[in-house]
Amino acid sequence: MSYTCPMHPEVVSDKPGMCPECGMNLVESKREKVKGKSEHAHDKHEGHSLVMFARKFWISLALTVPVVLLSELPERIFGQRLVEVTTSNWISLILGSIIFFYGGWVFLAGAYREVRGRLPGMMTLIAIAISAAYLFSVFEVLRQSPHTLFWELTTLITIMLLGHWLEMRAVQGAQGALKELAKLLPDTAERIIQNSKVKIETEVVSVSELREGDLVLVKPGSKIPADGEVIEGNSELNEALMTGESKPVAKKTGMEVIAGSINGSGSLKVKVTKIGEQTFLAGVMRLVSEAQASKSRLQILSDRAAFYLTVIAIVGGGITFVAWVLAKAGVVFATERLVAVLVIACPHALGLAVPLVASISTTMAARNGLLIKQRLALEAARKIDVVLFDKTGTLTKGEFGVTDIFPALPAGGPDEKILDLAASINLHSEHSIAKAVVAEARKRNVNLTEPKDFQAVPGKGAKATINGEEVYSGSEVLLSELGASIPQDAKNRIQELEKQGKTVIHLVKNRQYAGSIGLADVIREESREAIKILKSLGLKIAMITGDSEDVAKWVSDELGIDEYFARVLPDQKANKVKVLQSRGQKVAMVGDGVNDAPALTQADLGVAIGAGTNVAIESAGIILVKNDPRDIPKIIQLSKLTYKKMLQNLFWATGYNLIALPLAAGILAFKGILLQPALAAVLMSASTIIVAFNAVLLRKQKLSD
Repeated sequence: MSYTCPMHPEVVSDKPGMCPECGMNLVESKREKVKGKSEHAHDKHEGHSLVMFARKFWISLALTVPVVLLSELPERIFGQRLVEVTTSNWISLILGSIIFFYGGWVFLAGAYREVRGRLPGMMTLIAIAISAAYLFSVFEVLRQSPHTLFWELTTLITIMLLGHWLEMRAVQGAQGALKELAKLLPDTAERIIQNSKVKIETEVVSVSELREGDLVLVKPGSKIPADGEVIEGNSELNEALMTGESKPVAKKTGMEVIAGSINGSGSLKVKVTKIGEQTFLAGVMRLVSEAQASKSRLQILSDRAAFYLTVIAIVGGGITFVAWVLAKAGVVFATERLVAVLVIACPHALGLAVPLVASISTTMAARNGLLIKQRLALEAARKIDVVLFDKTGTLTKGEFGVTDIFPALPAGGPDEKILDLAASINLHSEHSIAKAVVAEARKRNVNLTEPKDFQAVPGKGAKATINGEEVYSGSEVLLSELGASIPQDAKNRIQELEKQGKTVIHLVKNRQYAGSIGLADVIREESREAIKILKSLGLKIAMITGDSEDVAKWVSDELGIDEYFARVLPDQKANKVKVLQSRGQKVAMVGDGVNDAPALTQADLGVAIGAGTNVAIESAGIILVKNDPRDIPKIIQLSKLTYKKMLQNLFWATGYNLIALPLAAGILAFKGILLQPALAAVLMSASTIIVAFNAVLLRKQKLSD
């Protein structure tokens, strides 16, 4: 089964959702999609609907002017007719028929699709209104009556065309972010001809011709044509449009690159690893489309209200017509009231109020590296009471880092000297602790010495000759064997570090204790900022970890976490989420989406952090591309902003109908207050445009760190 837009039959989808052109809900179509049709085929029609509505509007406007001049409207306003023509009714019939069938055809065709899809809505109401006005006027002309509704009919259609044209411009602007994503990929790539006799020979090919395993040359300033791995070269890539990372990301041999990112000043040779629908960019677009197709509770409510409003309008319009006929107000007046009621009650503003905001928020999120898999997940974010973080790799880096250095003077010297000794010994070691020490030394620009006579001491440490001196690095067992004693003040500090769960290595120079270095899973600086922001939003912070009580307490104290769970196995994490929920709290679980999948599923909001190019995590409602906890407050902020905009639009759309419908029915006719069909069209169009532009204002909001 395929789905299409009542207003834009060229828009075809294999799932229900929202039209990317106008924001209307797609309805069932009995016409199946053409086999092999690209899902991006609609791009060929880009701008067509805007041009079509603009053309129909201007032509209808040109034909409406003489109809109005020939009508009784100028006489009502100026006291006399501006143009006296004996065949004015017949001229109006001809011009009105052209406008009805040419300008109004889009509404008639849309109504047919709505009825066929069993979802009567805006198009149905407009079609009934203009058909009633047209048929009544034709009947009056044929019986040579001067009372027709041609000027009301033509102005109604013209104003409706103008309204839809302006509204579509706003909606297409709102949808622009997703289209911009589609434009990120370059059209061509420089594929390296392998086994060429020339050192590097390339050929320019279409991106669609690339295959996994191909080598491509990416020159400075060019776009990456496909996901791949750097096999040669160094550069910095701008990934802002894909991941929300504002700073250029350094890339070197062995690192992954994302299709669509912009190369900096260096040339890269990239081996293609993913193409087409497998790429990260395609995955992001797929998630955004699916999120836009899914519905929040507010959208379900507004859709239901729009349907009921349509039914009320049709029934109410019929009752209004009969009531005025029975009141002997005349068929002309009764028909005017019928048309006004049908037009004013068009539920387009109500139907657009929520899905357009949802569409904009989804694309905003994607541009910030927040991939929304489920609309309900974003809706749930505003209600969260406590954020439960997995420690390792989320609040911490998940790798060793130097946290403490304390030399034993005079043998050790300053911190940099101790770091020099430890890093020089471990300069070529592959051990994670050794790598952390060397990384810290390089970070501090310490000039390392090439070790001589290096020898590993299994289970204890290592030794080497540094500048002619014998230096050891290792555990307390190694110190005991060497007869190097640790001063009491150093022992006290070592015990304090070990209570925090830190790993401590010791340095011995010339058989004398020279100092110690403490290492731990380093806390991210971003975690401190994130927790500070979340607390300012009134949220509680909890942490879950498989580490010991001492480690959990130390990290908790460092970050100001309200509650923690220590020594929790991966399969027990979901139970801890239940513990928090049993207290009546709404829980957001933040983890890597791998070993904490059950907990993410159990939580009211599951957030997979640091997913990178993996957008296929099933357990999370929201996926964060970057491994940055500061994106969590952005989710909360976006959820609240989105909900606020939805409420504003719903309030306007429903409030407007509550006031305008009785006026359209003629409830104040006895006081001379009447809502003419043309004015009803102006108000209905204005209401829809206001809702659309209010939704677009969401894009002006910045998701601050």
